[in-house]
Amino acid sequence: MINIAVLGHGVVGSGVVQLLEKNRESISRKAGADICVKKILDLREFPGLPYAEKFCTNFGEILADPEIRVVVEVMGGTHPAYDYAASALKAGKSVVTSNKELVAAKGHELLRLAGETGQNFLFEASVGGGIPIIRPLHQCLGANEIDEIVGILNGTTNFILTKMIREGMGFGDALGIAQELGYAEKDPTADIEGHDTCRKICILASLAFGSHVYPTSVDTRGITQISAEDVCYAQSIGRVIKLLGHARKIGDKCEIWVGPAMIERDSPLAGVEDVFNGILVRGDATGDVVFYGKGAGGLPTASAVISDIIDCVTAEGTIVSLHWAGADDSKLAKPGELPTTRYLRCKGKGFDTVECVLGKVNPLHRPDKPDDELAFIAPAMSGSELEQKLSQLGVHGVEVAGNIRIWGQGEI
Repeated sequence: MINIAVLGHGVVGSGVVQLLEKNRESISRKAGADICVKKILDLREFPGLPYAEKFCTNFGEILADPEIRVVVEVMGGTHPAYDYAASALKAGKSVVTSNKELVAAKGHELLRLAGETGQNFLFEASVGGGIPIIRPLHQCLGANEIDEIVGILNGTTNFILTKMIREGMGFGDALGIAQELGYAEKDPTADIEGHDTCRKICILASLAFGSHVYPTSVDTRGITQISAEDVCYAQSIGRVIKLLGHARKIGDKCEIWVGPAMIERDSPLAGVEDVFNGILVRGDATGDVVFYGKGAGGLPTASAVISDIIDCVTAEGTIVSLHWAGADDSKLAKPGELPTTRYLRCKGKGFDTVECVLGKVNPLHRPDKPDDELAFIAPAMSGSELEQKLSQLGVHGVEVAGNIRIWGQGEI
């Protein structure tokens, strides 16, 4: 029998306990031993549960118990999650987590510590919920040099954008529905401002490119400024708007960004709708490989957590393919350094002024367009150059209301 402890009894933690019991026979067969939850750490009391006697409020009890081999951290945040994870590894216990904030901030340190202690720090559930992506990156696609990763990594924002695309809703109305249905938190900042997506693409980029990428190093933009007008203009050129996390190698550097992008309607990511996630990985041997499924939820995430528990139980020492070095910002392209093609929506009059400042643009049209609305695809240029030119437009009375990246190889 393998004893484990679960830190946190929220949606994911309770899902782990439930799924271990529901699928006990098949999980035990795959692990080669019965997996038993011996302790559950939570400050709350759950007297009505059949396993209420397993709860404790003192992490020290778990740390001191030599029978507990794996600690499952599903509390969220970095404190006290980091201290608990580090202490468990030092005590000779492997750690499994679904905590993307912890992995994005402290992944390198905890992986190094796992290697030093002969344990494992596994985090399949930190990106994509129930979608397998971490293990495929470091094992199944291990023969590849990864050239690019691009993904729809947040179900809340994807649901909002789907409502805007399908039903012509404004952002505020779509957000309200997401909150009513429980897809968005009361404070949705981490989702709609892109922070959640940023943490996830940092984890994927760290693993794919070999050195830790901190979220503070990534140009991150959310979807709060996306309007129904922008959605309509995207449709006019055969594209849809998605919030993307993007990482790619360019020469000896890596470009990473998070933000809304207009993608071609025939892209495999364009059809990823509602709360689903999709991740495209481009390898030099495999070409494009796409992963799709539910990116959140108690049982899908618990499924990924338990797959990591099985790996911890069956692994002979540290899994060496899951690692990356410390941060090296010299390998990161600076935000705005590389040329990008962008869609711009402006208030003002006259393409003559626009083209005088930006050069030749590709004008766009939509039904019932106001006379003072200008929408177009601007020539590719660096972010710093674009900012300078947008300031010049402001001097000429042209105000920028929409600014969205164009992603994909199709003609505009």
